[in-house]
Formats: sequence, C-alpha cells, structure tokens
Amino acid sequence: MGVAVTKKPKGTASRARILDAAAALFRDKGYAAVSLRAIAAAAGLQSGSVYYHFGSKEEIVTEVLNLGIERVHDQVSTTIATLPVDADAATLIKTGIRNHLKALFAFGAYTSANVRIYGQVPTSARQGNLAVRREYEGLWDDILSRAQARGGVQGGIDLAAFRLLLIGSLNATLEWFDPQRGRVEDLAECYADILLSGVLTHGGGRQ
Repeated sequence: MGVAVTKKPKGTASRARILDAAAALFRDKGYAAVSLRAIAAAAGLQSGSVYYHFGSKEEIVTEVLNLGIERVHDQVSTTIATLPVDADAATLIKTGIRNHLKALFAFGAYTSANVRIYGQVPTSARQGNLAVRREYEGLWDDILSRAQARGGVQGGIDLAAFRLLLIGSLNATLEWFDPQRGRVEDLAECYADILLSGVLTHGGGRQ
C-alpha cells in the first residue's frame, strides 16, 4: 500500500520550505541519513511544525519524488503541446529531450533527489510515486509512438526499451554535467544527435 499523503494547505510558505529543505538533504545525504529533525532545522522550523504538514518522513519523500517528476512532466508536455500538429519525428523527440534536460537542471534538488534516492526509499514511498512515474512514461510513449507513426523511428524498434534508454541516459547527466560550465541546450543537441543518428558510420558494423 502506498503512502497516504496528508492533505494540508499546499501553498503555505512553511510547507514549501520543508519540501525544499528535504529535497536538498535527500540529494546530498541520501534517504536513510536524513531525519525529520534535520529537515526541520534546514527549513528553519521547530520539529513539531513538520508534523502539521506531514505525518512521516515517508510522506515527505513521496512528495519530493512526485514533485521532481511532475516538474519535468509539465515542462515536456507544455512544450510538446505548442508544436505544430504536423511536427516531424525529429522535432518531437528533440523537443522532449531538450525540455527534459532543462527541467532536470532548473529544479535540481528535486530532480537530483528523485534520481539518486529512488532505490533507497521504502516500498511504500515508491508505490506512492508510481502513478506519477507511470504518467510521465506514458507521455514519452505517446511522443515516441507519434514519431514512429510519422516514419521517423524504425518500425522494428521496441519503443518501451527506447524510452527506458532515453530517460535513463538523460537522468544520468545529473551526475556529471555542470550547467555553469556548459549549455543545457548544447547537451540536448548532442544527445539528440547520438540517439537519433547513431554513432557508427555505414562501414562501421559487421555485415
């Protein structure tokens, strides 16, 4: 059974401070090393104040995980929706890649925490995050299906495997790419070229 997230006013400043502090701590220290007391201290609040908004650490981490994915989802879906209805396959996929990466680095603490601690959190938190995760995967399934229907992706390609490869490789950039030393747009273009065009020349493979 997934974590039942307590419904408290989401717009309060203290709630946002708790989530921001938790996301940064989870990103930097992992899940197990972070306590509710540490989250409260980082947020500049008394420990008891955390319980007004959240019933447990599992509730907090579930919301951090959900927000990390929702912010990427919103960025990708919004920009895909602005494309012309007849946008070609390369435009669809490149737009998705570029905006996935932009959101990863724009919302760094949440997205980094999501990528780095997902395997560490309790099963209840992973289950509480499952619907949001599946919804984002579904967005990419739709993007890739549209690209394939327009002749831009080979018919024999396993789209689920392609989606896993694509999202996994994009998320891994959080571990090594420094947006202070390079442009996210250039990184997106590089990844799109590799994923869409490949790396081998015509003579580079065995017959």
